[in-house]
Order: sequence, then C-alpha cells, then structure tokens
Amino acid sequence: MTWAWVYLAVSLVGALLVVNAFRPVRHELLAVPSFFAGFYTAEMPLWHIVWQVAATAAFALEGAFGSWPAWVALAINVASWTGLVVQARLSASARFVFSRAEEEMPLPVDVVDLPDHGGKTMWRFPRLVYPLPRPSRSVRTVRNIDYAGDGTSAHRLDIIRRRTDLPTEAPVLIYIHGGAWVMGNKRQQGLPLLYELARRGWVTVAINYRLSPKATWPDHIVDCKRAVAWVHDHIAEYGGDPRFVTVSGGSAGGHLAALLALTPGDPQFQPGFEGGDASVDACVPFYGVYDMTAGRGTSRYDKGLLTFLERQVFKRRLADDPAVFEAASPIRRVHAEAPPFFVLHGTNDTLVPVAEAHEFVRALRAVSKSVVLYAELPYTQHAFDVLPSVRSAHAVAAVVRFLERVRARHSAPAQTDDGKAPVAP
Repeated sequence: MTWAWVYLAVSLVGALLVVNAFRPVRHELLAVPSFFAGFYTAEMPLWHIVWQVAATAAFALEGAFGSWPAWVALAINVASWTGLVVQARLSASARFVFSRAEEEMPLPVDVVDLPDHGGKTMWRFPRLVYPLPRPSRSVRTVRNIDYAGDGTSAHRLDIIRRRTDLPTEAPVLIYIHGGAWVMGNKRQQGLPLLYELARRGWVTVAINYRLSPKATWPDHIVDCKRAVAWVHDHIAEYGGDPRFVTVSGGSAGGHLAALLALTPGDPQFQPGFEGGDASVDACVPFYGVYDMTAGRGTSRYDKGLLTFLERQVFKRRLADDPAVFEAASPIRRVHAEAPPFFVLHGTNDTLVPVAEAHEFVRALRAVSKSVVLYAELPYTQHAFDVLPSVRSAHAVAAVVRFLERVRARHSAPAQTDDGKAPVAP
C-alpha cells in the first residue's frame, strides 16, 4: 500500500514538470524555479520518459500495483508521457522556425556542406536520452590561456579546434557565457555550438570575465573586449583568421555579445587598450537582455531586474546616473554600421521575457544596413541551447548556416558600380 502512494506522489511530480514545460510560472518569486523545472523537461522530454518508465517498472517490482493509487498514478504517467511526446515534436518543429527566419536573409550565396534543417543526426539515440553535452572526439581544447596577463582565473579563455588536420586561417567564434553577470564560467554554456563549429574547421573561443558582486560595471564588458582584442592579436597562432571574428553568448552573455558587437572602439569600454581591435563581423545573441534600464517598466520582471542591476552589477541607482545604464543597453546603441545579427529567443522564457528580443530586433532593423535575423521559438525556455537536445541541434545548425553565409559574403570580392566583381589586372 505504501509503495502505491509513493508511486502516485512521484507521478504527480512528473506531471507537474510537464505542465510547467507548457505553461511556466512567471510570478517573480517562482520564475527561477519554474525555469529550472521547465527547461530540462522541455529540452530532454524523452529522457524524462525514460526515467518515468524506469520508475514505473521499479514500483511494479515492489508490488505497488496491488492497490488503486498505483493505477491512478499509471494513468497520470500515460498523460505525462503524451505531453512529453508533444514536447519532442515541438522541439523538432524548431527547424521550421529557423527556416522561416532564414528566408529574410538576402544572401544568395551557396556554401558547401551546410547542415540541413533536419536529418537523421537530430534523432540519434544519445541525443534523445543522454542529458548532458559531450565533446566531439574530433576536437581538442587548449585550456586556461591568460588573455590579460594578470594570472587571474577571471581572465582565462579556452580555444577549441579540430584535433587532426589543424585549421589555418579558420573563421573564429567567441562565446560569452551567461549567469546574470554574477555566476557561470566558460565550460558550462554554448558547448554544442562550439563543438560543432570546431568540428567543421572553425576555431572557437570560450571566455571568462569578472563577475559581480565583486566586479562592478563596466568590468564585465571591458574584459570581454580585452579578450576579443587578444583574439585579434593572437588567434593566428592557433590557426584562426583575425580577419573574420564573430561573437555569441546566452542570457547575460547575449547582452555582452550584443553590446560588444555594437560598440567597436568605444574608449569607455577599452581603458588602457583603446587602440585594440575589439570589433566583430557577426553577432548571435541567445535570449539576451537588451535594455539595462528596464525601460518598459510595466512588469515585475522589469522592476526586479532593475533592482538587481542597481544592487549587484552597477552598484548605483538608475535615477542617479541614467547615462551609465543607457550606455550599457544594446537597444540604445544600435546604429547603421552594426554587423549582421541573428537573435534567438523562446516564448516560454521566464528569466528574460521574449519582449526584450522583440524590442531589440525592431530597433536594430530600423537602422542597420546589415541583415538582422530573428527566430522566436514557441514553448521554449531560457537556456534551451545548453543541452544536446533536438531543438538545440536545430539551433546550432541554423547558427552555423548563418555564420557560414555571412563568412561567404565577407570573403566575396567587392562589386563595382555595374554590379560585377572587379577583374584583377
């Protein structure tokens, strides 16, 4: 009898996880727990079926099905499994979202060996049930390079590149981790994208930077720009091409990546290395924060974000020094010469509402001469690209296609006024 009730309790927990994946709780106090409960369920739905089936078998062996609570629990589990299968199909449908987003990319350039929108690799067994990213055997990592020369762990970066047939003059991607500007490190996020690009011959770089509350803004962006300047100066030693450097990041890393891309050469963010090259040729921010003033001011999220930033990151009040908050906001720094952008965000994001991306993309498209792609993923939580899920695989494939096509345009010969490529003398 006891085992039947325990099984019922476990089944109810599993059902709540599934419900939360579809309808996350957005209340200020529950937004973070809702994120942690929802993002893993939504990204690894078949893994959840595996553990729930295993739990059902274990309870059956203990004789739980000798009383009615176990049969109620089984019915709840069947409903949960149905919901998880729907989540798996939603993950697969992300390829259509990316396909529509790429239709806006006016780059009629054919690039060979691009990953497709689907493919059997998306549905390999490890991707469906293994819950953590795994490095490819074809890549290796050079760890903990000191990019600032001061010996601190906050100023270290990792370089990931192909293990054999080492690249030369390879395109470069720099990834900036998230963590609300107060936590996280270079080994935790963006790994599926970094490994895939490295496998394809790119040189990828994951960086650390100083974190609050010990660090105070603009320490975070100064470190990111210093790392980019180091890459321009030294990446050729590792097979990279400093003539084509791109940047990506998630959450707080998405904010830093976007701000970095929009402020090349800004002296307030490059103290002591004002002449360093911290420019990038493309930017891919995932679920970033783009307005550090919490400009809409219409939700608990806006007010909570501003309070957090004032106390932990900026250590000053917006009312006392609004210019600092505005200068740190990518949405306030858009301009005509911005590099190509590909912005990704999920509609179920409880940590950074999708409205952040709406407003940023709208502002950027209004002025930028470069392409601005936007993919809004239905029923998708924050940090969806961290795990090796089917949705993450589609996102990685879409970002690879975007970066490769930008690279192709970047390396294409300039056209003359008549639209023809110039002829070499």
